[in-house]
Amino acid sequence: MPHPTALPLRFGRPAMALAIATGLAVAGCNSSDSPSDATPPTPPPTADARPNILYIMADDLGYSDIHAFGGEIDTPNLDALVADGRILTNHHTGTVSAITRAMLISGTDHHLVGEGTMGAPQDERKGLPGYEGYLNDSSLSVAQLLRDNGYHTYIAGKWHLGSSIAGDPASVGKTPDQWGFERSFALLGGAATNHFGHEAAGSKNYTEDGRYVQPGQTGQPGGVGGTPEVFYSTDFYTDKLIAYIDANRKDGKPFFAYAAYTSPHWPLQVPEPWLSQYKGRYDQGYEPIAAARYARLQALGLIPAGQAAASPSPETTTRSPATANDGKASAKYINALHPAADGYVDYGQGRVVKKWSSLTADEKKAQARYMEIYAGMVSNLDHNIGRLIQYLKDTGQYDNTFILFQSDNGAEGWPIDSGADPLATDTANAQPGRYELLGTDTNFGRYPGLSYGLRWAEVSATPFAQVKGQMGEGSISTPAIAKLPGQKKGLPPLTVFTHVTDNTATFLALAGVTPPAEAAPPLIDPKTGKDANRGKVIYNGRYVYPVTGKSLVGALQQATPALLRTTPFGEESYGRTAIYSADGRWKARFTEPPFGPLDGHWELFDLSTDRGETNDLSAQYPQLTSVLVQQWQGYMDSVGGVNPLRPKGFY
Repeated sequence: MPHPTALPLRFGRPAMALAIATGLAVAGCNSSDSPSDATPPTPPPTADARPNILYIMADDLGYSDIHAFGGEIDTPNLDALVADGRILTNHHTGTVSAITRAMLISGTDHHLVGEGTMGAPQDERKGLPGYEGYLNDSSLSVAQLLRDNGYHTYIAGKWHLGSSIAGDPASVGKTPDQWGFERSFALLGGAATNHFGHEAAGSKNYTEDGRYVQPGQTGQPGGVGGTPEVFYSTDFYTDKLIAYIDANRKDGKPFFAYAAYTSPHWPLQVPEPWLSQYKGRYDQGYEPIAAARYARLQALGLIPAGQAAASPSPETTTRSPATANDGKASAKYINALHPAADGYVDYGQGRVVKKWSSLTADEKKAQARYMEIYAGMVSNLDHNIGRLIQYLKDTGQYDNTFILFQSDNGAEGWPIDSGADPLATDTANAQPGRYELLGTDTNFGRYPGLSYGLRWAEVSATPFAQVKGQMGEGSISTPAIAKLPGQKKGLPPLTVFTHVTDNTATFLALAGVTPPAEAAPPLIDPKTGKDANRGKVIYNGRYVYPVTGKSLVGALQQATPALLRTTPFGEESYGRTAIYSADGRWKARFTEPPFGPLDGHWELFDLSTDRGETNDLSAQYPQLTSVLVQQWQGYMDSVGGVNPLRPKGFY
């Protein structure tokens, strides 16, 4: 992937950044855009006219969950952001949280910077470079680059890229304060056990500014004498981020603020009034909700008329068995490079997936409640995004702030009861005494970990195929909304392929920061003859991988921008793969059996007419498929990726 072309700005010379904001303000609005009965707030005096940057990330939000993307969930604040900004219909991420976040911070492929998988793998890749399971020392940090060039840098929410505080000898990566964040309140791992806190004394799940903290303990947020007295993650992260920004608001420096929300990631929990907001809304079940979303997506013009939506997974009321050698040393697993045609035959067992019509009354009751809670979490998230935006407006900072919202990956289809029949769990959750507690602040049993399962995740992914952890568009194409500084009038949806690494390049371009490009000196391993510094650059005396994303500034300004990429774009995680052709039209994808083709062939889709990935064209175009697979192998070589012998997701 070629190095991006950065805007020709330098720290201390913000003329172009100011021109971006001024030009958009002139072109996109006039004085009638402001309410005539309101006096606009006076912006604080500033010595640096470069824009602020507010980056908002949801966790496991599906493509069509929010209202602006066809969903039935009420999200008025995101709707308002669309009215001032622009929808990105073709924005892409990694398959899971840590992979996406590593690419965001570093601006390059996750295999290069330590998150080849989410966490360190336990297979033959264990210990290999790029598979450390945390952001490694070969990474740049967008926060560090911005801080070094005059920005305040803040994060509140999920980090998931390392958990060792400064001075800790444990080799499990670094907390955000060590990666350039001036102020930070961070959930270090991938998920909270309880969105309402209640951390044990001495726990090491959260840090603030590099010190372990325990929400819920005496004198801490959510604890006796703490502020707030009741901790709820989404509300609290918003409070923190506003406090961080406000503390330095009058010093004239711009900020980069990263709102790393953990909603609507399980456990499904939300306070009132959101807990009761959607009572009865989902009693009709999966299929009608998905159909209504698909119709609204087409009505909004986000999916071209005539493009088919992906079909839900086939119903399986019992788990398909694994092959006889599964788990044995003699197993020959089908993977991206070893199809059944080459004598590879093994794979693991399937999972139970039922249609709504096959559920018992108790199962339907529980399943509908799960989605009600999930929807409440999304509306609460939107409420908090509204709080952030209103704060910027109230303090005169909104017009000079770039805002980008997205999800970290597609909807989470974590199978209830690990893929076995969830009948017992759903039945128990439907009973009086337990049903009323679903979604509340409770620690009964293991049910604070409540999730909504594969079928609702497929609804959230509408109109796309597959869910989090796989390579279908339902996993790696997420809702995204951008508002440029000074923009006050919405533009048509941006339909070109964009990627989370482009976010990094965009932030730097808006800030006038040229990414480091001086080549690192060769470092030859005498045993292998390989150059350990291949492709690296020098920054602050470290040898690091450069930003490879593309700035979106120009594309966001143009009604019909050209393609950002002219070379194929590859991806891999857990042995699941994807490669996009240079023109973005074709996509080849591998999914291991039994979730993909049983013979292990790569599927081929024409995304220009089939973003739902409904029609496999690999048999019709075998030569094209072969070329794309070869290009994928070239991608893997370029990033040091190792295809695992056994493809297997994180669950």
